[in-house]
Amino acid sequence: MAFDIARVRGLFPALGDGWAYLDAPAGMQVPETVAAAVSTALRAPGSGPMGIYPTSQRASTILREAREAIADLVGAKPEGIVLGSNPAELVQRLANAIGESWVLGDEVLVSRLDDPTNIEPWRRTAQRAGAGVRWAEIDIENCELPAWQYERLISPSTKVVAVTAASPVVGTSPDIPWIAELTKRSSAMLVVDACAAAPFTPLDIGELGADVLIVSAGAWGGPPLAALAFADPGMLDRLPSAALLPDASGAARLEVGAYPYSLLAGLTASIDHLAGMDDAHRGGRRERIGATMRAVRTYHENLLATLLIELRALPGIHVIGNATDRVPVLAFTVDGMKAEDAVAHLARHGVYAFADPGTTGVFGALGVGEVGGAVRLGLAHYTSAGDVYRLVSALAELG
Repeated sequence: MAFDIARVRGLFPALGDGWAYLDAPAGMQVPETVAAAVSTALRAPGSGPMGIYPTSQRASTILREAREAIADLVGAKPEGIVLGSNPAELVQRLANAIGESWVLGDEVLVSRLDDPTNIEPWRRTAQRAGAGVRWAEIDIENCELPAWQYERLISPSTKVVAVTAASPVVGTSPDIPWIAELTKRSSAMLVVDACAAAPFTPLDIGELGADVLIVSAGAWGGPPLAALAFADPGMLDRLPSAALLPDASGAARLEVGAYPYSLLAGLTASIDHLAGMDDAHRGGRRERIGATMRAVRTYHENLLATLLIELRALPGIHVIGNATDRVPVLAFTVDGMKAEDAVAHLARHGVYAFADPGTTGVFGALGVGEVGGAVRLGLAHYTSAGDVYRLVSALAELG
């Protein structure tokens, strides 16, 4: 059965305002079921999870269900799921724990394709320990991240390989299993940022070969929460604890502070939403998520192909990158116009996008800042062909 875009759009109340939301890399709009789950949890009596009261049991259930939902999303075990407020905070906590044992001469390997979330925590931790930082470079012609370079970059001194499963800037999806195979030849840990990939691609931490997978619920329309998924939950008890309680074990060793139970209820609802977007499929939640992601991928491949053809046909519009494997996000420059002015023009036509100054990351390597930055946008589950053609029509006026 084809992906029913009309049905999916009806699940998002925000779409009633008439705007074309093409700013998915900044976070998707929130489905009604997620908003309702958060609201219901806030209205219910609450207490901590350790008591004998019904409210305590409810809190424990919400926490357990949130771990189970993330586990279903990425193919991990619930006991290996660490929850937190955002990816940067969780990665920094992980880097601090792993980096306690680093010494002079150790190395971390990061990539130019990655978001700062999976670069800066490792770089800062390495700097404190006197460890070195090595960089995997992108191909400036197509913005791909060649996996072959990891064979020479990974050494016996490498402690962590940090890489993205998909770029939130240009959409490139590197060959993670190949990088994982090369990483396994050393004793390094592979930390994969799947925040941009999770809304569009079926994830399996075992098939990817990652030791740790990072996801962010806001990327698929969930609440502002994130998670680290460990392929081996036992690794958590071998890491230095960041918890405030001295007897914390398992995932709780990397979790700090009180749990936001209303948001955790919304997190579970958001993954149930992903599992139910394509209602033609039955089975367990993980199976339904996989079916939905495959349907979403087919829908977006066709819509993205149309968008790229239209953009490349417009005079003065230059799409950045041309990776073979990608998620539906992209960036472009406009001849003679700063990105912020182009975005203002799109806003006057009812189109959401956002401007990037182009001075860091992929854009910094390409010198995008020297031409006024880039316009970034991305497709969401609810993006229609009409949204795409409204964008193209608005850009055509610039020519």
